[in-house]
Amino acid sequence: MIRFLGNIEAKTDAKGRVFIPATFRKQLLEASEERLVLRKDVFQDCLVLYPESVWFATQNQLRQRLNKWNAKEQSIFRQFVSDAEILTPDGNGRILLPKRYLQMVGIKSDVRFIGMDNTIEIWAKEQADSSFMTLEEFSEALEKALNDENITA
Repeated sequence: MIRFLGNIEAKTDAKGRVFIPATFRKQLLEASEERLVLRKDVFQDCLVLYPESVWFATQNQLRQRLNKWNAKEQSIFRQFVSDAEILTPDGNGRILLPKRYLQMVGIKSDVRFIGMDNTIEIWAKEQADSSFMTLEEFSEALEKALNDENITA
């Protein structure tokens, strides 16, 4: 199973093309993932790259949880899949980030790729440079989450 880890800076060119970081590219090649699916994150102002197999597993999971015969739930599913776009890296390992996606999350040129388990987030560098949480917020939230799950080390 593919797992991405890392925090890597890059730059988009004038056309919106960006090189996928070499470590991530290598993992994608080893997993025989030739295509990626791009969508804006549901909760944050960043873009998410899904390896195609991960995208379809995520889409299937959502489909199973949402009733296609319920209008509201069908709209949720439609919104999720209609905001996605398939990308194929070129021979140099670049992808083209469509302008509308760049505008959605405020990316101008400098980006930060963040490995997030089985997906890759793409952030405007300025946003990713500021902490997502303070250290105190992080430790408190982690402690609460682990205590709520009754996880023991």
